[in-house]
Amino acid sequence: MPSNPNYRIGLVQMSCSPDPDANLDKAADRVREAAREGANVVCLPELFRAQYFCQREDIALFDLAEPIPGPSTERLSAIAREEKVVVVASLFERRAAGLYHNTAAILQQDGSLAGLYRKMHIPDDPLYYEKFYFTPGDLGFKAFDTAFGKVGTLVCWDQWYPEGARITALQGANVLFYPTAIGWHPAEKEEFGTAQYEAWQTIQRAHAIANGVYVGAVNRVGHEQGDIRGNRVEGPGLDFWGGSFIADPFGRVIAKASHDKEEILIGEIDIRSMEDVRRNWPFLRDRRIDAYAPIVNRFLDATTLEK
Repeated sequence: MPSNPNYRIGLVQMSCSPDPDANLDKAADRVREAAREGANVVCLPELFRAQYFCQREDIALFDLAEPIPGPSTERLSAIAREEKVVVVASLFERRAAGLYHNTAAILQQDGSLAGLYRKMHIPDDPLYYEKFYFTPGDLGFKAFDTAFGKVGTLVCWDQWYPEGARITALQGANVLFYPTAIGWHPAEKEEFGTAQYEAWQTIQRAHAIANGVYVGAVNRVGHEQGDIRGNRVEGPGLDFWGGSFIADPFGRVIAKASHDKEEILIGEIDIRSMEDVRRNWPFLRDRRIDAYAPIVNRFLDATTLEK
């Protein structure tokens, strides 16, 4: 039986204003609040420093990006060090001129940078024009040792892909964090809203079950039109659906936020529970790794199968 003690995670569900500095102030305050409520590892939502700007393609918005280490990690590292908490911060990373990523920085409790995860799967849908801004990640799927336990993080669109969850879990992560910015197109909300949210929750609960790990999915809330210092997208915008949650290795939702309020969720990572679930559902034991080579193909058509 592992000797690791249990630890607690915190998810910060927040709204984002047109002022990036105000958003950073809010995020810093919420991390401090989560730590004082008992969280050992705190995760912020995707790209929390701004309203969701990918609703349009605008070269000027690359000015929102920052280096890592940079201003946001410097501010949050100080909070991590003061509160003795690990922080997962999703940022618009400027890696070099013309090279940008959607990146999660993992900050240790002493304020040091444990490492980066760069979002691997980049969407391109109406009002989610991320391929214009973000280069796909090149660091692979990763798990990070922290003072409290081993954690993995993926980002938003990654949440629909079981391969990313599996590879991260196979590296020993106890919990998979999914910082997210996902919402409804207002015209679709009445007809499809419930089904869309339930699909989002179900796929991530499935990752928890299939891998015997905890999942923490943290979203933003509020209606946004990508307003950055008064420069906004014309049109209906997006209703970010909140609904952040924590699922245990059995897929049970042990904490869940509302669809329209700022909240902090706290949940315990129970190492004994993980062990028990994996003993009774030994999915990792029964994997047929000798039979999975076809998964690296884009599609298995007749031509592929003949090779």
